[in-house]
Amino acid sequence: MQGCGASFGLGFVAGMRSMSACAALTWAASEGRTRGDFIPSGPGARALATTAALAEMVGDKMPFAPDRRIPPSFAVRLVIGAIGGWALAGRQASPEYGALAGMAGAAAGTLLGRAARGPDARTMPGRARGLAEDAVAAALATALVVSAERQRQA
Repeated sequence: MQGCGASFGLGFVAGMRSMSACAALTWAASEGRTRGDFIPSGPGARALATTAALAEMVGDKMPFAPDRRIPPSFAVRLVIGAIGGWALAGRQASPEYGALAGMAGAAAGTLLGRAARGPDARTMPGRARGLAEDAVAAALATALVVSAERQRQA
């Protein structure tokens, strides 16, 4: 599974903040760092995905925010991880392995992110850990976009 580090990393971001992973994919696609042309990369797509990522970070702190481990949420994170993993797999890597690495990263990010967050996001310490998780997800997403291999000539 050589060349799948970015795939695992994007999956990990999807496990923590699913829309941050989507935003990272649109930015990576705009720089020619994804496989294929199915990831939207125009300015409108980047603006929409980035806005959705910021909204998710705000909404995550609300008392009505669902647990990321419920089956629909977990499944969406796995799908985003698989798509992102496939798209960011290095040129020498199998895209199928990239998808598997992305799913593994999404599972790890979901479970480890929730464990680090603690049981109650409604308290000040819980919100502070949520803000720290936001920062980690944004920093990792940015680093992945910058470090991902160029897949095609721009």
